[in-house]
Amino acid sequence: MICENLGVNALGHLTIQGVDTVGLAEKYGTPLYVMDENRIRHNCRVYINAMKKYFGENSGCLYASKACSFKRIYEIIKEEGFGTDVVSSGEVYTALKAGFDLKNAYFHSNNKTDADIAFAIDSGIGYFVCDNIEEVNAIDEIAREKGIVQNVLLRLTPGIDPHTYEAVNTGKVDSKFGSAIETGQAFEITEKTLSLKGIRLCGFHCHIGSQIFDSEIYKSSSEIMLEFIADVKKKLSFEAEILDLGGGYGVRYIEANPYIDIDKNIKELSEFIHKLVSQLGINMPRICLEPGRSIVADAGLTLYTAGTVKRIPGYKNYVSIDGGMADNPRYALYGSYYSVVSASRPDAPCEMLCTLAGRCCESGDLIQENIRLPQDIKRGEIIAVLTTGAYNYSMSSNYNRLGKPAVVMIADGKDYIAVKRETLEDIIRNDV
Repeated sequence: MICENLGVNALGHLTIQGVDTVGLAEKYGTPLYVMDENRIRHNCRVYINAMKKYFGENSGCLYASKACSFKRIYEIIKEEGFGTDVVSSGEVYTALKAGFDLKNAYFHSNNKTDADIAFAIDSGIGYFVCDNIEEVNAIDEIAREKGIVQNVLLRLTPGIDPHTYEAVNTGKVDSKFGSAIETGQAFEITEKTLSLKGIRLCGFHCHIGSQIFDSEIYKSSSEIMLEFIADVKKKLSFEAEILDLGGGYGVRYIEANPYIDIDKNIKELSEFIHKLVSQLGINMPRICLEPGRSIVADAGLTLYTAGTVKRIPGYKNYVSIDGGMADNPRYALYGSYYSVVSASRPDAPCEMLCTLAGRCCESGDLIQENIRLPQDIKRGEIIAVLTTGAYNYSMSSNYNRLGKPAVVMIADGKDYIAVKRETLEDIIRNDV
């Protein structure tokens, strides 16, 4: 199996953390998001332990909550000692309702509204990660109106192409995110921020992209960022307390993706950074990472019920399911790869080349093409799409007026509802 928390039981059914997925589909219905709480906690601990071991107790792990955001997730990461990054008032509010201490929260996004800024300050946000000079000025003004000095980081673009999907590539000079070091804009925004009275500059942030499978790209970005920190110290007599290197470590969606040893990668990055800090003559900043996908992706799978099986001799085969791009738009958006199995009989020979198609009224509503499923697959069989814990629930929609699936958590072999399935009444709740 692509994920080590998956297996097959005596009935021949797919299991997650030992729990029968066909039984879950019968109990809760489909489509159904299933998430392994134990796996989430394990992934958190791998990061926390590695960061403390190699970067010290002062280092920070921040969960990138855009990957999957609901109350129970914030409760889990709080219990595991994580901070969080948030990108909207909605994520701030959800974290608050989960009892999360927002002093450990970093507010991102390239276009925070004045309402976002005011709400976050009133909620006790720890840091804003400022994307541009307009935002810096807005936070300064609102903070002064409220009689506080707000902690901020500046998001910079180091100009690195991580050679991942273009859609998730955020570290280049021409990205919509951040101020470019290469063009001199990063220095200009730093100088301006230091002159303002309503904000306190604490350090710098960068994020170079997603699905990164080794530490080399992180080394390159940290080198550029640390050299910038040294240059700012020399010219402006300001030394950054925090360097947030963002997220981006990848996960295994398919067998061809490599396994990532997070501990080993963080160790290599730490050795590189410690050596470079010494060479540059600067103090070691507090190093933060922002894992999101690599915390929740392999903790999740989505269960569907097969409907129409359409065979076009000499052309193509389609297996249609009772979900689709409304609960997982990533293939339609990015062409993202997933592993797909029959949860009803994962060990059956898979001889039929086919496309897994969604139920939405869109020709592009596909979950995966060129996969293999059992030749005799039939209506009513349970299909599992694996490694869907990240960017599935959080990107889901009500397209075609479909209700969002429930989220079921598995903890120590027992299942419980974390997010209820939307009803027809939920869909029209805000209609007038």
